[in-house]
Amino acid sequence: MNYKNGRDVLPPSLLSELQKYIQGELIYIPKPASKRAGWGELSGARKWLAERNRQIIQDYMSGRSIAELERKFHLSAQSIRKIVGKSRRTAK
Repeated sequence: MNYKNGRDVLPPSLLSELQKYIQGELIYIPKPASKRAGWGELSGARKWLAERNRQIIQDYMSGRSIAELERKFHLSAQSIRKIVGKSRRTAK
């Protein structure tokens, strides 16, 4: 996180108003919710998991067993069943 001096980025009237509440300390100003990235969007984790799950579903529909998918994807049978079950619910 980059440090910015309030004098450099805030209008004088706003700086003066903030100084009524806090002086010489750090303050975090969060992004608005509409500007925040969702989980895994920046790191690519969301995309990677979606592709992995798509592959699990495709393999299952092609006839691979739960046990085979466990070994291939290093997941528990319960996790495989959840992924496959979720795809069935959303397909309806």
